[in-house]
Amino acid sequence: MEQEKIKKRKIMLIGTGFVGMSFAYTMLNERGIDEMVLVDVNTDKAEGEAMDLNDGLVYANSKMKIKAGSYEEDAADTDVCVLTAGAAQKPGQSRLELVKINANITKGVCESLKANGFHGILLVANNPADIMTYVAWKTIGLPQNQVIGSGTVLDTARLRHSLSRFLGFADSNIHAYIMGEHGDSSFVPWIHTYIGCKSLLEYLDENNISLQELQDIYIEVRDKAYAIIERKKATYYGIGYALKRIVDAILNNEHCILPVSSYQNGEYNRSGLFIGTPSVVGSNGIERIMALPLNENDQNRFNASFDTLEKTIRDNLGDIIDLD
Repeated sequence: MEQEKIKKRKIMLIGTGFVGMSFAYTMLNERGIDEMVLVDVNTDKAEGEAMDLNDGLVYANSKMKIKAGSYEEDAADTDVCVLTAGAAQKPGQSRLELVKINANITKGVCESLKANGFHGILLVANNPADIMTYVAWKTIGLPQNQVIGSGTVLDTARLRHSLSRFLGFADSNIHAYIMGEHGDSSFVPWIHTYIGCKSLLEYLDENNISLQELQDIYIEVRDKAYAIIERKKATYYGIGYALKRIVDAILNNEHCILPVSSYQNGEYNRSGLFIGTPSVVGSNGIERIMALPLNENDQNRFNASFDTLEKTIRDNLGDIIDLD
């Protein structure tokens, strides 16, 4: 029997920086949300942001209640918690270099959520996203399916948009996913890419387009965050909308496939960590992982990405969380 849609819809946003507030702003036109609560260690910032958002409600489709809140008052009846609190990536800095700083922040947040009865869906979006999702899960004590990382949803959106412009088809007709770490070791399984219902590889052969041209597009997409950060010091609009897409899938019980960071139980021959894989997202969080058959090259890339995350966790987090 299909799960009922969530009846009471309350969102908690933890972290009112650029990413968090970009997400919050996108939610103003979302119908049917009862309440959005902003939580930040800087309570004045959270209060000011709530005041500013409320000023726009008269022109928005939504009539939700927006307020600055707290774990003590709001955690227990929150349906979806979006965690964006953390240090931002600086020019020239990789996402993995943020691991210790943000692990401590993530652990503290999740301890507060757990202590105050949060039992909803936790969406983690601070960097490095896959590792922070693991830290959150190890700390908060929720089932694996209720902890989700933003994964490669943004990376995939960038890829689809770039392929759309290059190939001349609508974004909605480009079916391609970036998998693996949200970072430098990600990859595209090109054998599972389509234009509408047609294999992208077949289309390349028929139109004398080399796969290397597409691989060059992927490299540009992979490094796009660095290019944006170099120019404007941070990225936030794209991830704001990516987070909205995931939250919509949860609240509306869509059962849609998104490349979020999901806990692996051998679907791609590896287990025990969160990593970006196409997954079915609904009101229960991760409904299931779509296990694609990978060729040897793609499986090796997946293994290399998984190994990168595993080594980073082992080398940096033993004094912060229990690694057993």
